[in-house]
Amino acid sequence: MTPALFGGPGMLDETARARLRRDIEGEVHFDAFTRGRYATDASIYQIMPAGVVIPRHDRDVAAALDMARGMNLPLTMRGGGTSQCGQTVNHGLIVDCSRHLTGLLELDVAGRRAVVEPGIVLDELNRLLKPHGLWFPVDISTGSRATLGGMVGNNSCGSRSLRYGTTRDNVLSLSGLLADGSAFDFGALDPDRLPGDRHSGMVEHLLDLGRREAGEIEARFPKVQRRVGGYNIDALVPPADGAGPVNLAHLLIGSEGTLAITTRIEIRLSPLPSSEKVLGVCHFPDFRSAMEAARHLVALGPTSVELVDATMIGLARSIPMFARTLDAFVRGTPAALLLVEFAEGAEENRRRVTALHDTMADLGFGFGKGGPAEGGVVEVHDPALAADIAELRKAGLNIMMSMKEAGKPVSFVEDCAVPLEHLADYTDRLTAIFRAHGTEGTWYAHASEGCLHVRPVLNLKLDQDVRKMRAIAEAAFDMVREFKGSHSGEHGDGIVRSEFHTKMFGQPIVKAFEEVKRTFDPEGRLNPGKITAAPPMDDRSLMRYPPGYAVAEIATGHDWSAWTGAGGGLQGAVEMCNNNGACRKLKGGVMCPSYRVTRNERDVTRGRANTLRLALSGQLGRDALFSDEMAETLKLCVGCKACQRECPTGVDMARMKTEVLYQRSKRMGVKPRDRLIAELPRMGRLGVALGGLVRLRNRLPLLARAGEGLLGLARARSLPVFRRDHFRDADVSAAAPAPTDAPTDAPAGELVLFVDTFGRWMEPELPRAALKVLRAAGYVVHAATPEGGRPLCCGRTYLAAGMIDRARDEARRTLRALLPHIRAGRPIVGLEPSCLLTLRDEFLTLLPGEEAEALAGGALLFEEFVAREAEAGRFRLPLRQDAPRRVAHIHGHCHQKAAGTMAAVKTAAEVVPGVEARIIDSGCCGMAGAFGYGAETFEVSRRMAELDLLPAVRAADEADLLIAAGTSCRHQIADGTERRARHLAEVMADLLAEAPETTGPGATDPGE
Repeated sequence: MTPALFGGPGMLDETARARLRRDIEGEVHFDAFTRGRYATDASIYQIMPAGVVIPRHDRDVAAALDMARGMNLPLTMRGGGTSQCGQTVNHGLIVDCSRHLTGLLELDVAGRRAVVEPGIVLDELNRLLKPHGLWFPVDISTGSRATLGGMVGNNSCGSRSLRYGTTRDNVLSLSGLLADGSAFDFGALDPDRLPGDRHSGMVEHLLDLGRREAGEIEARFPKVQRRVGGYNIDALVPPADGAGPVNLAHLLIGSEGTLAITTRIEIRLSPLPSSEKVLGVCHFPDFRSAMEAARHLVALGPTSVELVDATMIGLARSIPMFARTLDAFVRGTPAALLLVEFAEGAEENRRRVTALHDTMADLGFGFGKGGPAEGGVVEVHDPALAADIAELRKAGLNIMMSMKEAGKPVSFVEDCAVPLEHLADYTDRLTAIFRAHGTEGTWYAHASEGCLHVRPVLNLKLDQDVRKMRAIAEAAFDMVREFKGSHSGEHGDGIVRSEFHTKMFGQPIVKAFEEVKRTFDPEGRLNPGKITAAPPMDDRSLMRYPPGYAVAEIATGHDWSAWTGAGGGLQGAVEMCNNNGACRKLKGGVMCPSYRVTRNERDVTRGRANTLRLALSGQLGRDALFSDEMAETLKLCVGCKACQRECPTGVDMARMKTEVLYQRSKRMGVKPRDRLIAELPRMGRLGVALGGLVRLRNRLPLLARAGEGLLGLARARSLPVFRRDHFRDADVSAAAPAPTDAPTDAPAGELVLFVDTFGRWMEPELPRAALKVLRAAGYVVHAATPEGGRPLCCGRTYLAAGMIDRARDEARRTLRALLPHIRAGRPIVGLEPSCLLTLRDEFLTLLPGEEAEALAGGALLFEEFVAREAEAGRFRLPLRQDAPRRVAHIHGHCHQKAAGTMAAVKTAAEVVPGVEARIIDSGCCGMAGAFGYGAETFEVSRRMAELDLLPAVRAADEADLLIAAGTSCRHQIADGTERRARHLAEVMADLLAEAPETTGPGATDPGE
């Protein structure tokens, strides 16, 4: 490798760009915005590449390599971009395999083997293998987005490596391209019978190196399983007895793409573990006692022993998606937990759990003992809870990163591995090193392997903290060597650890590493600067926050004061994205719906956050925040709010998009279509007058086409109709007294029915049904009296257009009207999730203060209110008991999921006699307010719905109920399947003891 190659030119001339575009069938990008999105991974580093290639097939990979050679550029292969040490950032060309090179090419079920392409995501692979009773058992915490190619490059391990080993132990062979463009196919071979192919000379040289360095390898390589530093030159050493093969593929594993390009991976599969699992959560009163206990617990033969410390528990409690899980399995206030999993048969699990209790007792721990003996075991047998605990542990890194202060836990010594007998001393001494430098760290992860993740809190925008980082690294690595451990136990070398190989392995081994690199890649073209010839780990010019990094002040529309930095904290909120890539998951939850369709880094929360950070800090050029490229970056963000809940660091891209639109609107105005949609709440009377025209447009393709040309409204999408029989607040006022036939003489309680714009004008049967149900259950229902007579509005449509000031006006008017009811103890109950939940979310940043917090605390969705009152025994609804038993398939609105209300939705649905509630495992419906109506976004909207929701609806029996709380969701279902989904309030109203079959005018045809 030459220094010039690592430094790289950063840009290509137009001739070179044209050649790349001509020779590569996939995508090639040279714009600053795309390059910026690929300049970072999940590490502290940032290096702007010269270009980005998205290959469609192996031929594109070969062409990219050929171009890199011809242009004297480095080339770096990239999968999920989740590397924590800077492995996947570099100058030159970045080749992203994760969009198209995702195939399962061969599957031999009987032989328990498969061949895959490098871009396939681990969880996706295991979903394909599950029907065959198999899995690839390297169960890393980033399995929802990590690719097999990345796992090979990093020699990934996973929480169950105690049972299944590392990636190296589960790979049979690798095929691909060497740096000179020649194909290779490396697997097991007999060192005494080399194949006579073109690579036989190179292979013979490598085997000679292994024999020559065998003694040094034996003396210097750490004797721990979690050793992923340097090159695996121990794979070149024949077995001691001289029998058995060596496997050259194992030399490439963990090489971080510096030796060759892998295009085919042959893997060994394992039978799925027993479904009879039990988790023993061992509680400890202090951290050291947990570390001392680890080796005793490992002796019981668990599949894993994972650590969670008190700091992580505290941080997780502040994250809604984890708080309830913690309540279910944490007893008291432990300083540390060890999660001990057994996955044998039921009887053997019971025996081992008994032994676990006995071992903890023998160590002196018991619940109720108090002081240094306080502890014990909480058994977890519920698979759902165990899965939630596993997700919490997997998110440990990102939970730590959820700190909102300027300092963040920094990855550089986090995955050192030491023998278990030294674990307690190691953690004590490293904590002392942190404190000596004025910082602290929090611990979690693989206690079973002596590989604990720890990140001291530092602010790498400050030179003094960068100096602290280096001092801590040097002291820590000296100690790891003293304990005969590995300075790189799981996350690899990258930029952050490669320069320390001489200290860890000694000069002869490092010289052997360099010889291996020269043998494979004499020009140093493949991912230079990793493992060998690395730059200093504290070179700030290679970091995400280089010298001179700054963000200009701007006057923001939202309140961002929970964070630090410019823009009243907007800078800090954007910088919360640490590139962990959880938003790239393809199943489960909602985040990130547009990425699930496009698989484009631009369209994932991480890509948007990176682009916004670079724009705010001036790294994408002047006025990048107002550019068309920025608008394009945010265009497919549907504002689902899933990232607010599902991103482990709480990045709220929906709010950030609103802020960017607000900044653009102040300079460039608002487009006519966006303004039209934003003003919908004020257009009720006009909308009613134009209802006939809208109905005609929905029936006549010519009019629909004209509307698409004039306003950009998709011709294929039906438009909602403002109804003449719209809901009036007087309907609520007239219904205020409790009916005489209520189930109790005294009212069950009082509440305010918050009627949203869509229910009021377009689906009035919904608030009428809710009103009927709530009255029948014995509640006094009030209407909030707005100022000036115009109905209240949450401001959601204004927010979607970036008109934050207008949204604030609506919020202020709504707050004034509802606050007296809140003070009187009346909950505010709403039907439309996107509207009601705005009172609990955006109102807090539009009108920060105690009054908005009081309103947020008293605002409930209809389903939440029903569930709460039913659980308290107050919701006694006279429902017909003769209705046939029916399955209710429930699709949750994105905002319901983001607010964590789906459990209440299920509880409320099961209040209805004979209903079996089933939550559809679906992401975003794709409508997302105005998003599904746009001509330019209609196709993406449709494809979102087709991922999960619409197939599930089509599969439902015709007699089954379909329930969806969101008006947009019901619209998408109707357009995509011609089936009508209903609101739970309608279902309940239909089953009232005295109710007719319908709930009011237009109940069967909302369009009339």
